[in-house]
Amino acid sequence: MKRRESRWVKAIVVAVVRPIMSAVTKREWRGQENIPREGGVIIAANHLSMSDPLTIAHYLYVAGRRWPTFTAKEGVFRIPVVGGVARSTGQIPVYRGSSDAVKALKEAEKALAEDGASVIFYPEGTCTRDPELWPMVAKTGVARIALTTGVPVIPLAHWGEQHLLPYGTARLRVFPRKRVQILAGPPVDLSKYRDRPLTATTLREATADIMRSVTGLQAELRGEEPPAQPFDPKKARQQKSAAAEGANNGDDGAPRT
Repeated sequence: MKRRESRWVKAIVVAVVRPIMSAVTKREWRGQENIPREGGVIIAANHLSMSDPLTIAHYLYVAGRRWPTFTAKEGVFRIPVVGGVARSTGQIPVYRGSSDAVKALKEAEKALAEDGASVIFYPEGTCTRDPELWPMVAKTGVARIALTTGVPVIPLAHWGEQHLLPYGTARLRVFPRKRVQILAGPPVDLSKYRDRPLTATTLREATADIMRSVTGLQAELRGEEPPAQPFDPKKARQQKSAAAEGANNGDDGAPRT
């Protein structure tokens, strides 16, 4: 069977990345005992910053003793050098908005079921837009893959990367070292969905269970109570559009006489 990864490229990446992460972050890691040491496993994580793939990969490799495999935007694989490293370390390209998206799904399933990989997914699909940085409403792809392959889903929450590289900026704030907390929980119990058809309702419910676990872990890290309902970017856009339309029509919300 053809290897998905290059040993020498992996060795170089580890040699470069580990010292950098140790230099710029003060790590507080817990829950690594919940990560299986072998076999396919899904790591479902919240997404705070463009820096958190590195902090999560560092945690998974050192504490979890697993090689981190990410599903990444296809554009990453077209960046000189970066793309070659991504391919050589077994990362999976995601072609959004095209028929090739099915190919990415199949490749992730193969990595999990046949290659026994540990694959990190961001169920939200992008960095959170929640004003307080709580996990948002997620897409259902992770639940679909979990129920199709039967591999365990380990929820993982982290907190602190927003101080290292805030979303929407290119300013990396490396000094002083930033405190980064990471906590992995026990597998999400999806047993009640195993014998159900993969309908939209089933996938939404399973996804909600996964994200509740992730949010609960982040609440533990933050020592705060999460919102009763996760932020829904689609609804937020609709409300913003409706408000703008009302303003354009002269509707200020006041009663008419």
